[in-house]
Amino acid sequence: MKVQERGGAGTHRGAAPGQPVGERLPAPPRERKPALAALAVLLILIGALGATVLVLRAGDRVEVYQLNENVAAGHAVTKKQLTTVMVAADDKVHYITPGEFGALSKLRAKSNLYAGSVLVGEMFAAGGGTEAGKAAVGVSLKEGQYPTNLKDGETVAVYRVGTSAGSGKTSGSGGNANSGSAGGSSPLVQRAVVSDVGTQDKSFGSGNLAVTLTVNTSEAAAVAQAASAGEVAVVRVAPDNG
Repeated sequence: MKVQERGGAGTHRGAAPGQPVGERLPAPPRERKPALAALAVLLILIGALGATVLVLRAGDRVEVYQLNENVAAGHAVTKKQLTTVMVAADDKVHYITPGEFGALSKLRAKSNLYAGSVLVGEMFAAGGGTEAGKAAVGVSLKEGQYPTNLKDGETVAVYRVGTSAGSGKTSGSGGNANSGSAGGSSPLVQRAVVSDVGTQDKSFGSGNLAVTLTVNTSEAAAVAQAASAGEVAVVRVAPDNG
């Protein structure tokens, strides 16, 4: 009996008082968060859907030409006047794409084109030409009869100055086109477009500037007559965007 008791005492050696031998302390139960798991799945689905939409939209857009400078009627477009933008593809709109620059360079603008315009085929024609009801008139402007830095595509008013200017006559060489060189007289043309600005002729002390103006056909004769007498002055005015 004593031997058995000793064996039993050895079996229970090291056990905590009142704790069954061979049993572990209970682990804390794991906290499950089904809401967070569902949110993670939802975010993954939203991301995948967004990527799909971007791919689809990218497939429906096309790179086209847009002007970054004004282009006067009858002029060709140069590379430096162009930039590219992405627009929604539309088979009904004849956009001009970068791959078509070769053909575009051989065309001329039908009318004045302004910076920011997206180019379409209907804006151009072979050889350009003047719009119906319009005429191109060449004038030679003396110093003081045109504003500085005159550029193609600008809008100007055309006045007759000098001895034939009537009640508003002024000296053609001494007037200043920016400050009303026509002496307050009515303009020959209220709004003309500068189609082309040539180089200034500085030979023999001349400061004449050759300019081509696009005017209404009904106004062309008066401008040509004043130009032949060297009595034309132009004044820069705001463009008519209406």
